[in-house]
Amino acid sequence: MSHLSFPQEVQVVSLLTEGMSLRAVSRLTGIHRTTIMQLLQRVGIACERLHHARMRDLQVGCLELDEMWSFVNTKQQNLKPDSPSEYGDCYLWLCMDAAKKIIVSFHLGKRTQENADQFVRDVRARVLNRPQIVTDAFTPYVSAIADAFGVNVDYIQLNKYRGEYTDLRGQPDLSQATTNHVERVNLTVRTYLRRCTRRTIAFSKKLEAHHAAVALCVAHYNYCHVHAPLRVTPAMEAGLTPSVWSIADLLDYALSTPPDTEPPQLPPSPTYPLPGRQFGRRYVGGRGRVG
Repeated sequence: MSHLSFPQEVQVVSLLTEGMSLRAVSRLTGIHRTTIMQLLQRVGIACERLHHARMRDLQVGCLELDEMWSFVNTKQQNLKPDSPSEYGDCYLWLCMDAAKKIIVSFHLGKRTQENADQFVRDVRARVLNRPQIVTDAFTPYVSAIADAFGVNVDYIQLNKYRGEYTDLRGQPDLSQATTNHVERVNLTVRTYLRRCTRRTIAFSKKLEAHHAAVALCVAHYNYCHVHAPLRVTPAMEAGLTPSVWSIADLLDYALSTPPDTEPPQLPPSPTYPLPGRQFGRRYVGGRGRVG
């Protein structure tokens, strides 16, 4: 990779996290897009290690899970018989805490039972307490959540089109039964990650590049993006950091994370405390906390 100074790296990453494509960043900075792509790959891998290192042993309230469509190389209907299995639909699976607004876990893959199982197991490995979980009506969530969290989990499966619950378990708080917050995060991702913008030609050509870009976007959202109602970043609200990170801080922390950092391991059979979660403080019109 051509040598870039640290200020140049900060400039490139700043533009990428503002929703610009590789070629647009190349035109603005004068840096070849291959160099930008190699930097994105290196930083994206480092951001994923940072996520594994810090996003663990969390105390959460209400978790919302959802999947967001994207694609790699070509759309599913245009696949050829000899196309690699990674081409076509590539869903971004997201889990967020509805109160702290933090993205707890993310996963890339097809919309299948296998990927649902992997995603939910990763969520379970990162939380300590007994959360309430809300998902849409995607059927594989039912068995995936039962396997990872146990049969005593507080779970709501919501059909948002019909406005009805298709599955209820445990003692959930029905006033928190919504996936609106994670769907709003989907919009944020599509805004700040050019590869996920609808009807774009800036799509990912390879799964590795897509994964790196998503990891960078998630890290930027958690640690650098000040959430308007919270007035702090999601990581600050979750107690993971005391201050807002700049892009330079993000690069420093990510690139200094040990290369052998692994995701947290799934704990043994869960033993939950009694229900009594704190769903977080309420907000009015983004003007401050009222409760």
